[in-house]
Amino acid sequence: MPKTAAELFAFLESLGISVETKSHPPLFTVADSQALRGVIAGGHTKNLFLKDKKDNFFLVTVHEEAAVDLKQIHHLIGAASRVSFGKPEALMELLGVAPGSVTVFGLINDMGRRVKIVLDSALMQNPVINAHPLTNEATTSISNADLLTFIKATGHDPVILKVSA
Repeated sequence: MPKTAAELFAFLESLGISVETKSHPPLFTVADSQALRGVIAGGHTKNLFLKDKKDNFFLVTVHEEAAVDLKQIHHLIGAASRVSFGKPEALMELLGVAPGSVTVFGLINDMGRRVKIVLDSALMQNPVINAHPLTNEATTSISNADLLTFIKATGHDPVILKVSA
């Protein structure tokens, strides 16, 4: 059973991580979330749940306006082949979220550590990073250092690369 936002917040608190979360109507696209500008400061994320032909899964988290070359990204992230978007069933199984709610916080549900997390270096220059807390009905603001602490605490090894154009 996937973790809830409340369980995510309890986990963050257990790590000594302070976050701020704002509730809002469901957001399904970057365009939807841009309507919140001025309300939530910091770097806002776009998340790509990808897989290669050997069923290796990747979560690539970039700034919301970043351009990513999906025909070439496999060279950067260490995929066995060109990548495609992972199916909704795999997204739910591995990260515990549905399309429209993809988030770096979904790593809390990847108990088998099957997903490789790649953070774009340009995004990580933001002191504060914003992501959905397992639901697209809220946005959680976390410091870039605390985001790395969270990722490591889930047993994942965050890779920071320049993946955006």
